[in-house]
Amino acid sequence: MAKRRGGRNVTGVLLLDKPTGLTSNKALQSVKRLFGARKAGHTGSLDPLATGLLPICFGEATKVSGFLLDADKRYVVTCKLGVATDTGDAEGEEAERAPVPALDADRVEAALAGFRGPIEQLPPMYSAIKHQGQRLYDLARQGVEVEREPRQVEIYHLEAIAQREDELELAVHCAKGTYIRTLAEDIARALGTVGHVCALRRLGLGPYQDPAMWTMEMLEARAETGREALDATLLPMDSALQQYTGVELADDLAYFVAQGQPIFVPKAPTEGWLRLYDRAGSFIGMGQALDDGRIGPKRLVARR
Repeated sequence: MAKRRGGRNVTGVLLLDKPTGLTSNKALQSVKRLFGARKAGHTGSLDPLATGLLPICFGEATKVSGFLLDADKRYVVTCKLGVATDTGDAEGEEAERAPVPALDADRVEAALAGFRGPIEQLPPMYSAIKHQGQRLYDLARQGVEVEREPRQVEIYHLEAIAQREDELELAVHCAKGTYIRTLAEDIARALGTVGHVCALRRLGLGPYQDPAMWTMEMLEARAETGREALDATLLPMDSALQQYTGVELADDLAYFVAQGQPIFVPKAPTEGWLRLYDRAGSFIGMGQALDDGRIGPKRLVARR
């Protein structure tokens, strides 16, 4: 007989301000224990060096976490020029040094212009991509380097917001799959030197743009006053899905959707993902427009 998972049922999305020095998984486990939650998952890793927005989905909200994994992201990144590391960030060992040329705003802008829009990136060895069943970062730690295929990503916005002698601070808005460490290294090369990420903060992800975030200290303080105060920090699960059109269903259609049956909704969008609600405004789950004009239920919330 399978062992019953401990913890309480909690549903919602927490916008955690991840501290530096913690892996995303350790941050997740700490928050999960704090809430006493049975089920939780994060929505895309941040490196230990990085801080900022790490949405954590509890309970039924884990069903929509994949939509955040695919979302665009916004960062502020500081690139240390003149020194490259084997990991591409400040946690790695020095791998190369090069002089930093005199940089003015025009030269920096000319370099950045080449990285806006669709670009190709070579995934770093220190990444979670698998090669013949092994993570690249595991191979890298063994001193093994393997051939990688370039991947296309997209940079929607790239701007220099501060510049010092050997540091460049950038605002980046990018599509999923973008390696910020690789971007910083490539920009440094375009400037005639080498570089690595020395600070990284995520400010936005998908529908969450410059949101209020909760630090571990804030959550711990709330936990001392009781679980109710903690639960008040959670956003509804459909807050993660505001980029998709919402559709209200009549009672009979809501019933059929809950049974997993495709439905026809007059005047509903005929393509893409859709947020589904009953007439009381309760979120039912996600549906997807089918080729025959119906909406097929895909990610349904368990109904009490």
